[in-house]
Amino acid sequence: MDTRLSFPRYPLLVLLCALSGTRSPAAAAGRSCADTRQVYSEKGYSTGTAPLTQISGEHLRLCPLDYTCCSSQMEETLALQSERDFLKAVEENSQFLLTTFTQRHRRFDEFFRELIDLSEKSMNQMFTKTYGRLFTQNAHVFQELFVELRRYYSGGSVSLSEVLSDFWSRLVERVFSLVNPQYHFSEDYLECVSKHAEQLQPFGEVPRRLRVQVSRAFIAARALSQGLATGRDIVNKATKLTADSECVRGLMRQWYCPLCRGLPFLRPCHSLCLNVMKGCLANQGDLDTEWNNFIDALYQVSEKLEGPFNMELAADSISVKVSEAIMHMQENSVSISTKVFQGCGSPRPAPGRSKRSPKESGGNRRPFRTYSPEEKPTTAAGTNLDRLVTELKERLRPMRGFWVSLPHTICNDEKMASDVTNEDRCWNGQTRGRYLPDVMGDGLVSQINNPEVEVDIARPDVRTRQLIMELRVVTNKLRHAQSGQDMDFMDSEEGSGSGGGDQGERYNDDWPGYGSNSPPYSKPPRNPAASDPAKPPRVRERNGSKWNRKHGHERDRSAASQLSFSLFPLLSLPFVVTVAPMWR
Repeated sequence: MDTRLSFPRYPLLVLLCALSGTRSPAAAAGRSCADTRQVYSEKGYSTGTAPLTQISGEHLRLCPLDYTCCSSQMEETLALQSERDFLKAVEENSQFLLTTFTQRHRRFDEFFRELIDLSEKSMNQMFTKTYGRLFTQNAHVFQELFVELRRYYSGGSVSLSEVLSDFWSRLVERVFSLVNPQYHFSEDYLECVSKHAEQLQPFGEVPRRLRVQVSRAFIAARALSQGLATGRDIVNKATKLTADSECVRGLMRQWYCPLCRGLPFLRPCHSLCLNVMKGCLANQGDLDTEWNNFIDALYQVSEKLEGPFNMELAADSISVKVSEAIMHMQENSVSISTKVFQGCGSPRPAPGRSKRSPKESGGNRRPFRTYSPEEKPTTAAGTNLDRLVTELKERLRPMRGFWVSLPHTICNDEKMASDVTNEDRCWNGQTRGRYLPDVMGDGLVSQINNPEVEVDIARPDVRTRQLIMELRVVTNKLRHAQSGQDMDFMDSEEGSGSGGGDQGERYNDDWPGYGSNSPPYSKPPRNPAASDPAKPPRVRERNGSKWNRKHGHERDRSAASQLSFSLFPLLSLPFVVTVAPMWR
């Protein structure tokens, strides 16, 4: 027989409530749940399981075990609702980032591609008008240049230095034939000419200047476009959250436990909200340092595009500089041909032509010329790089510190938490009153003593760590682009970096509005010979197809041969033709 003493449960609760100063169970049990039922119904849920008056809260799993207006089913439903509210708040507050990166990437990408298209179109129109059939017969040389420039901008594994080097090698073969129409040149002979173009410098300084300007502009443009796309992807990934059980518990306790208590219009205290959000967004807070570095790098590259790495000017300059190069070679055709005939040997006269000097034969051809300013290529219609950059910079500034400020942004919403000035009349997690615990710091480690959300600081989120690495990689690319260097080709082009070796050089036509004055922070040019990489092997056309070119330069020439080449006087053409070739 059980001899233990037993007391009626209800009188004992009355005694405890009297001693604690809280309302009596009878009073609590009799309170109406009408407000709770109405709010619950307005959220689209059935009130079939909702009590009419408060009941004992022994069945509650998340809210305080007090008298309540929530059944077990209501608590589960509201817990899921709190998670949806949280995820929606994160999505809405990050929409600015996603929209900015998506729209800016699309606008810059369209603009850069249009610049390349217009540059090619302008060159085709002006060269066709100026050179006629001479250009159309060799148009594929120029078409290949723009095909490769597009491929580079689109992210292809293309070295800009190699692209431009191949272009000039093909062009020198064509132009050399045109300025010497009285001779027939075999493919091997033209190969000898292009192989030694670096020594001859038939186009003067134009190829180096164009390489510097085009390389640094294209590197910066591609880095910015890729950076904006990466920013978009990272925001997409970072905001696709799944709230764990501890986070959901904290969300439910702050947002819907007041509803279960019969206080549907009582908002959580601001500090309570911050601790819950910092716990739920602990891993996102760890993005802050790398995120800020990324935003700063984007900002700085965009500034470069406004000034020394201006993509509009670089695209516009291609046809102009190519025309200058052709004119330079035509004007110096006698001395260039003299050196070529000395080094590569005597060419065969063309059938039906008498042997004349290049200068004499030039009178029967349309002369080469450069373009006047009014003929220079136009920029993309209806768009302006300065405006695009200005708009981007205005949107980048408020992005710094986004991930650590996100908890504050959410809790500053009056629908999510009470105002900081209302700390005595808010929900503190148990009842109405001031929230006493301290607000935690930012990031995962700072949540070790979070009173609202239990966070395992020893288990960082793998996806967040991957995002941090992605930010570091893209930031590094952007930082190198600021110096005119392409990380993808730094190993293969040491000292050049697809223009990196010449990032300090400045030319008057690189700068809008400066005229003959360079910008105040221009640096003295470096010795180009110290930074130009060895000319890479290339393919060349043979009856419409491509065949492998012989690799490399002739680096084993004797010192005597080099000396005789450099000091050989510019004698008359008939004499030079009889000299044995030195380069073959």
